[in-house]
Order: sequence, then C-alpha cells, then structure tokens
Amino acid sequence: MLAEVSEGTIRVLLADDDESFLASLQELIDQQLELAVVGTATDGLAAIELVDVLEPDAAVLDLHMPLLDGVSTVARLRRDHPAICLIALTGDDAPALHRAVKESGADDVLLKTELVDGLVERLTAARTTAGTGESLG
Repeated sequence: MLAEVSEGTIRVLLADDDESFLASLQELIDQQLELAVVGTATDGLAAIELVDVLEPDAAVLDLHMPLLDGVSTVARLRRDHPAICLIALTGDDAPALHRAVKESGADDVLLKTELVDGLVERLTAARTTAGTGESLG
C-alpha cells in the first residue's frame, strides 16, 4: 500500500499485529496534515522488508509482534537505516523492556495509552531532521 505524499510530509510506516489497533493508529496519523502512512505491517519481518522498499522517514513498531519481536526489529532497522525515526509502542509497562528497545536504537518508547499525546508530537518532531540524515535519538 502506497499513499500519495506531498513534499515536506513525514512518511510513516506502522507495524502492529493487532489489525484493529493498526487501523485506528493509521486513522489517527492520517488525520495529521504533516504525516502520511505509507505502509503497514503485521509482523517484524514484514516491517523490515517494507522499510527497505518504501524508505519512510519514521516507523512506529509494536514490541510484541510475530516472526520478529520489536526489539530485534528496531535493532535491524537502526543498523540498516540509521537516519529513520523509530518509535516503539507497547502496552507493557516493564522498564527492562523499554530500556532494551532504547538500547537497540529506538528514539522513543511510548505506552499505547500515551499514544494520542506522545506519538503525534514525536513524529512531528521528525520534520526537523527528515532529510538531514540525522537521527532523532
């Protein structure tokens, strides 16, 4: 799935194995003028493949996905795409998990309950570094 994206728009890939949550997340992001969802995945391997093909500015990844968990997905994406903004989402409030994914290269970890407040703000911040080759980390 590819979205038409105007210049200056932050291109976002979403990955979550909960398809109803994924649809809600896509709707939330698509309502923001400065953001556009360019692809969605329901597992970590598909997320990596789509990032390789679509080259989005940012990826929002659930930490508990099939085939490849969020921590491993983030580590691989950070290695292969150092400038991408990587936001990890989780319903799990475990500090050790949050620390592990940040150490793997996530720019931020948000609880799904913090989604509306934090995610849009964090992705919008990608505008400052989109295209500069800098990481938001």
